[in-house]
Amino acid sequence: MNNSPQGVPQKEFMSFAEFYPFYLSEHENRTSRRLHFCGTLLVIALVTAVIVLRRPLLLVLLPIVGYGFAWLGHFVFEKNQPATFKHPFYSLLGDFVMFKDMLIGRIPL
Repeated sequence: MNNSPQGVPQKEFMSFAEFYPFYLSEHENRTSRRLHFCGTLLVIALVTAVIVLRRPLLLVLLPIVGYGFAWLGHFVFEKNQPATFKHPFYSLLGDFVMFKDMLIGRIPL
């Protein structure tokens, strides 16, 4: 563990399997999860559009769409800081795993 600027201990995760329960605990609000779902779905749609339409310029929209919906969920509904700030790679993977878990009904949408 190391300390954040506020002196609160921050856990270091050794694997995604260890991180994912923490990630889910940061997404308990249903509206926030729905916003994440919409953002991830739009990211998938944008990547598909880039490939099908051969319009790589659309890639500039990925962070706006992906982070925009997620951060709205965190700042307005969860009232917490996105895990992306401290764990960017695990957090990105967490978005897609949570999306899949919502699609198959493992997590309520």
